[in-house]
Amino acid sequence: MFRFAIASAALLLTVPAAAEVRESSSSGFVIQLGIDVPASAAQTWQALVTPRKWWSPEHSYSLDAANFSLDPRAGGCFCEVLPNKTSPKAAPRGSVEHMRVIYVEEPRALRMTGALGPLQAGAGTGTLTVILKPEGSGTRILWEYVYGGYVRGDVPAMAKAVDGVLAEQVLRLGKLLGARAKEKAADLETEPAEKPRNDFIREMEAGIGEARDPQGESPPEAPGLNPVPPDKPVNDQGFIGR
Repeated sequence: MFRFAIASAALLLTVPAAAEVRESSSSGFVIQLGIDVPASAAQTWQALVTPRKWWSPEHSYSLDAANFSLDPRAGGCFCEVLPNKTSPKAAPRGSVEHMRVIYVEEPRALRMTGALGPLQAGAGTGTLTVILKPEGSGTRILWEYVYGGYVRGDVPAMAKAVDGVLAEQVLRLGKLLGARAKEKAADLETEPAEKPRNDFIREMEAGIGEARDPQGESPPEAPGLNPVPPDKPVNDQGFIGR
């Protein structure tokens, strides 16, 4: 069954990635993740929209990632079929809509809305934005999940659990695309940066077509994303550090 479990620190440090519960309150939370992969944006996009190849079966209702599908167009479904092995015609016993696509710009931006896993039983909603940015011969994947509404239970604990689950999926996607393991956790230590802490937001919004400035100036802040305060450093990849 689809469940949330907190990923271990060792898992989160196995590839060049960064993850953080950026904000958390009684009404919701914001999770930001990032990873660099040695694949082109086009290759990364094709993998991204084929979740059956990288989504963990442990975080599914059918316990089989082969039952996942994603239709990358506005209104398209990130869905899962619930098979019925006892049916003489193999007709499914049901299906699940995990998220619905609301913005697509291949191969740079994908945005979906929906409450994942057990969050689906609540009265809140989530928005997942994934940006692919070419970096040299590879691609930087920026991933943000914003969840809010009427939330029951311990929100900080819930946010940490969702962070762990989403980080695992990003890592699995990264490994599919050739991201190699780090030998030492120290390789991911954060360093002070001269650029402001809202670079994560700027990088994400710069990946959306209408936010790019042809004069090369910094893109404007998006109304749906809160600016990041400058009181914490980013790591040397430009991702938010702990």
